Amino acid sequence: MTRPSSSAATSSPATRGLVVGLDLLLAVLVVVAAVQAPPGVGWPAALAGGALLAVYVAGRAVVRVHERSVDTPRGAWWPDVAWVAGLTVLWLVLLWLSPAGLWVAFPLMLLQLHVLGPRRGVAAVALTAVVAVADGLLTRSGPGEPWTGYVLGPLLGAAVAVGVVLGIEAFVREAQSRQRTVDELTRARRHLAVAERERAVTDERARLARDIHDTLAQSLSAIELLLRAAEDAVGSDEDRARALVGQARSAARDGLAEARRVVQDLTPADLDRTTLLGALRRVADRTAAGIDGTGSRPLAVTVHTVGTSRPLPVPLEIALLRITQSALANVDEHAGASRAEVTLTYEPGSVTLRVADDGVGLDPAVTPPAAGSGGRGFGIPAMRSRVRELGGELTLVGQPGAGTVLTVTLPVRPGEDT
Repeated sequence: MTRPSSSAATSSPATRGLVVGLDLLLAVLVVVAAVQAPPGVGWPAALAGGALLAVYVAGRAVVRVHERSVDTPRGAWWPDVAWVAGLTVLWLVLLWLSPAGLWVAFPLMLLQLHVLGPRRGVAAVALTAVVAVADGLLTRSGPGEPWTGYVLGPLLGAAVAVGVVLGIEAFVREAQSRQRTVDELTRARRHLAVAERERAVTDERARLARDIHDTLAQSLSAIELLLRAAEDAVGSDEDRARALVGQARSAARDGLAEARRVVQDLTPADLDRTTLLGALRRVADRTAAGIDGTGSRPLAVTVHTVGTSRPLPVPLEIALLRITQSALANVDEHAGASRAEVTLTYEPGSVTLRVADDGVGLDPAVTPPAAGSGGRGFGIPAMRSRVRELGGELTLVGQPGAGTVLTVTLPVRPGEDT
């Protein structure tokens, strides 16, 4: 039995309508041919018509033309050609017995085209038309009787059959092509949506990693060092121990506030109810006081502005504040510096942050470890990631023994100033 193709237009309305119409048309015309048979051949004509309908019904159950795709190969010798050949032979018998059997040629042509396909089907239709014309001219047309009806009738019927079937199949084929295009676009849109979600998840993870590094990790590191220093001072300098514990508690409160801000995805605590310049000065004061710092030597931090200060978009202010926190933490922990300077420069289309120190300097031959490599060194990659997301530039210049200068330039597009 022929199975339906997965790509078939098996249940298209056009195909179902054609097949149902073909069933009814063939049945009605066969009955008419049997009824209008000449006297004396009524029963043989009825038997031929019944046999034709029986073979048709049996073949319809096996071939399942309504489940065929117009794109799948058709016209196999079994069961397609065998079924059509059996119907054609029985039609010839009915035509020989009853002149009205000529009308059965039209639904037979439709069936031949649909079952055998455009190549073998057209050949079968042409053969059927020739037989119908020959029958009309040789057995039906009398002397002096016009013969044009016996010629034009079958030929026009063949032309209409070919046009109807091939036209419907072309329409169905185009509909299938459009449906495949729609399915491909739907799959592509689904893949793009999945990729976009994955990218958003990756970006959010990177953002959270940066926020945790710039806030919680530094606060916890400062608390650990302050408590270690307080532990060393217990028993020998109680006042210093209490002062260090107080600084640790203050750092813990700030870290807790930052943690809540990160969870709620709000602006940093340092930007709450203040300007960016005020937030930078607060970070500088905490670093100088040793609250945010992790180094062992005093660090003087100054904050300056160049140009007319103005409110910036929140993402830019958050990025500049986080980068300053991370840069000052690196200076305090690694540079061995005694002084650091933070300069914020406002320009018409951009804002520039410069963090300079007088520490041991940066060795250009040493590449900072990659983020997530298992060791320290997430700070610089995290800063680069922030700057890259905002379309800015980051440069890090230093020489051994001559200090280090970190410069970040972020674009401020027209209309983004808040």
